[in-house]
Amino acid sequence: MEERRKWKRLSENSSFRSNINNLDDGCLMHIFRFLSPIPDRYNTALVCHRWCFLACHPGLWLRVDRSVKDLSQPGVFPDIETAVSAARPGDTIMIAAGGNHLASNIQIKKPLCLIGGGELPDDTTLICSRGSDSALEFLSTCKVANLTVKAELGCCLLHRSGRLIIEGCILQCESNPLDYLSYAIVSTAGGPEPKALPSLAKSPGNDCVSVSRTRIEGGAKAVLTSGTLALQRVRVIYARTSLFFWFDVENNRS
Repeated sequence: MEERRKWKRLSENSSFRSNINNLDDGCLMHIFRFLSPIPDRYNTALVCHRWCFLACHPGLWLRVDRSVKDLSQPGVFPDIETAVSAARPGDTIMIAAGGNHLASNIQIKKPLCLIGGGELPDDTTLICSRGSDSALEFLSTCKVANLTVKAELGCCLLHRSGRLIIEGCILQCESNPLDYLSYAIVSTAGGPEPKALPSLAKSPGNDCVSVSRTRIEGGAKAVLTSGTLALQRVRVIYARTSLFFWFDVENNRS
């Protein structure tokens, strides 16, 4: 009982109380790593100047900014392909809002998170040039969030293996006479390759596609997959026929 009173008196002493700001920068950054990039880690940058510096440190995430002038600035890259190449497994890449970013046949072979830096997904747009198979090709577990991806032919996102999470995005297939070749999402994991795509050796594992809070526009179909697909709050719009579909399906295998 006496011991309990002693600890109570110590805890009431202001000099005994611990403060998170007493931690060094390395400890704080380690804590920030456990926060989800959006919105938690983003919100930490609004607390104070020190937290803003640490939350934006390239050790926590990389940035893509087409307007960057100083290429020697650590963690900042002029295009997505360069950032993906420099990233380490588990890194988060923040793609700056404003303007269009070129993304054509960019292969991602390590776990990464790609996030749009704007308030809305249409603030950050990835453009896939005509003649490319896809804007982004995933061969590892990855997450794509808060982005708009546009493809004229082919698909917006091509999933080969791993778990692909698509959250809060807009996927658009441009209207053209060859719409039957356009798909917002193509997944070749978990089944035979679609005839239109070249074969690629698949690695065993938990291969699936999870789509939530996303709008899909145009193309022959919203998704072409032979594997496991989970849809939640997905809106599909076919502009030619003015048809609107709302999906809220879990573990749908098509």
